[in-house]
Amino acid sequence: MKILLTGAKGQVGQEVVELASQLACEIVACSKAELDITDPGQLESVVQARQPTLVINAAAYTAVDKAEQEIDKAYAINRDGVQNLALVCKAHDLPLIHLSTDYVFDGEKASAYVEEDPRAPLNVYGASKAEGELLLQKEWEKHVIVRTSWVFGKQGPNFVKTILRLAMKQPELRVVCDQKGCPTAAADLAGALLKLAQQITQGQAHWGIFHYCGDQETTWYEFAQRIVYHGKDYFPLKLEKLHPIVSADYPTPAKRPKNSVLNRKKIEKECGLAPSAWEPALVRMIQHINQKDALREQLSA
Repeated sequence: MKILLTGAKGQVGQEVVELASQLACEIVACSKAELDITDPGQLESVVQARQPTLVINAAAYTAVDKAEQEIDKAYAINRDGVQNLALVCKAHDLPLIHLSTDYVFDGEKASAYVEEDPRAPLNVYGASKAEGELLLQKEWEKHVIVRTSWVFGKQGPNFVKTILRLAMKQPELRVVCDQKGCPTAAADLAGALLKLAQQITQGQAHWGIFHYCGDQETTWYEFAQRIVYHGKDYFPLKLEKLHPIVSADYPTPAKRPKNSVLNRKKIEKECGLAPSAWEPALVRMIQHINQKDALREQLSA
């Protein structure tokens, strides 16, 4: 199995590269600087030169609030880039695993979202990802779309690092308590993507849309509580009080869904992939940051 990975410098992409090396899996890891998925000619050249057997797309425009102003850029990557990948993969008969998001939903559903629920994004980021999914479904049948949520990990910026950094500087923090979802460890998500790739190359492909995320739903406020609880054992936190607030008290350029909980039963039943346990992964991430001087300095900056 030879995997072409786009978005290799992203939060999930870096974890895929690290895990692939441990599994002795051959991987062609391309950052945006090395492979721009908005350039069809560049995609074609890389595929022809490297001859992969499968593609994993972890490239995306993920700046949710900034996307409200950079609309064209968000759509160029999340919609048009995915279509470019689909067409190149179709031309070379390459299976494509594409990473998507819970933000394709509006959050109005009372229960967890299943794969067949209608897309109804609230913001530009979610809309651009939803259209990317639709174009992939239209253009190339040999695809797997993996929707996930609330990703955190030791690589790149994320909610966990933000809370730790602020908690080291401020005695009080206000965190939204009326948005719920399932935190997902980037390393566990990377493992799921590689497992799906192995199944495909072994002739056990399950095409279509799947949801993969953490094992327990929570709110941003409750997630922050667990981050602080575990973080205080490793970092000099100044935080004395976490205040729960509602979304209306913390306006952002992009509206967020109140319910981002994804139903994971389909991927567990069909692909044998159980949801990841996010709290043990959170502890491992905090321990890793504590052991790395450069990462500690980032939080303190």
